[in-house]
Amino acid sequence: MTNPNNSEYLISSSHLELADARLKKSERLKDVGEPVQLPGKALAIEVLGNSAWIAENTTVARSIDLVSGKTTKLYRGHRGPVSTLTLWHSGSRQILITGSWDNTIKLWDANACFPDRTKELISSTDAHSDFVKSLFVIPSVNLLISGSSDKLIRFWNLSLEQQPLQSAGSLSSHTRPVECLDGRALPNGNVELCTGDTMGIIRLWTLTNDDRRWTSTLKAEFNHHRTKITELYLSSEQLWTASSDETVQVRYLSEAEKRPTPPPIHHSTAVRCVLPLHLTDLQEPYIITGSGDFMRVYDVSSANEPELLNEIDAHWRDITHIRLWMRQSVDEKNNQKRIEPWIITTSLDCTVRRWRLSELLVPKPKITEPPVSVIPPQAQAGFAMTLEEEQELDELLNSD
Repeated sequence: MTNPNNSEYLISSSHLELADARLKKSERLKDVGEPVQLPGKALAIEVLGNSAWIAENTTVARSIDLVSGKTTKLYRGHRGPVSTLTLWHSGSRQILITGSWDNTIKLWDANACFPDRTKELISSTDAHSDFVKSLFVIPSVNLLISGSSDKLIRFWNLSLEQQPLQSAGSLSSHTRPVECLDGRALPNGNVELCTGDTMGIIRLWTLTNDDRRWTSTLKAEFNHHRTKITELYLSSEQLWTASSDETVQVRYLSEAEKRPTPPPIHHSTAVRCVLPLHLTDLQEPYIITGSGDFMRVYDVSSANEPELLNEIDAHWRDITHIRLWMRQSVDEKNNQKRIEPWIITTSLDCTVRRWRLSELLVPKPKITEPPVSVIPPQAQAGFAMTLEEEQELDELLNSD
């Protein structure tokens, strides 16, 4: 007769083995990439100068000094995980904008530096009927764009005098949660906006301002991914996208260029993030991707034949974001300012890691580790996620 407890024993034994493998990997990688330990998972990150702003699942946003790794400020006030953030400059003031599972968008004064104050809340807006998943600012026209699990894209006129934010229109075209946004201002005052959802649909829009209300016209639709769009980068000529379908792909947008569509860049697991360095101020012909625990560096001098330069076992849980950091320092010998390109990665292992780009371009020996299961870290004191909330978070991050 079969012991009814055998299945439970097997599950527990397997869980312990995988947990042990994960623990060993975390120990092996504990000093790789100059890690900064966080109390919770980084769900979003923005880098400016030598500072980074991080949205955490612990209901706080924090700013850290990337050189020292120390937290410089906490922004407390959300009632759920902070799922997205962005920065906006209003005159001489730097404003942090956060979105959360509590369905609100909050504006914070990111300039105030008082050691006895941990938040500088400017305004709070009940923005959506479900999680706020993505935020994007077009600074030249003071336009904030938000995407949500409620499938809506909403437009907001940015103003420090408006409390809460003033609605400036919306889009209801997507039938699945809006995962990511990118856009740019056009010379004629219009805005080009790109939106991607969890079904893999990407749409390109032209936004027109009419008396502080924004209306949208669909310019193009892309269906080259099979499932969730995890990140996208838009330029005047190219659209780079990453997806849970295990690919990174590029589409050419310029009608003047009749180029064939390059083949997908395939990975072994879902691709959570991509950084096309040639679309940044650095303008180097590389892209960096995050798939599972691994970071990969490709030379895309020829987009039709991308060359894998390096594969780095970077974290012991999935990489969630990759950002460029132009690290600023002062040369002690001649007192001159020095700027060096670094790469910042975040992960579900609750670390931020810092990598010198020049070193990532040099391949290193690979070490293969067995796959490991997801084990929720202990949340920051003051906010504890229930088992159901942890499962919901993992479903949100991994859903298709």
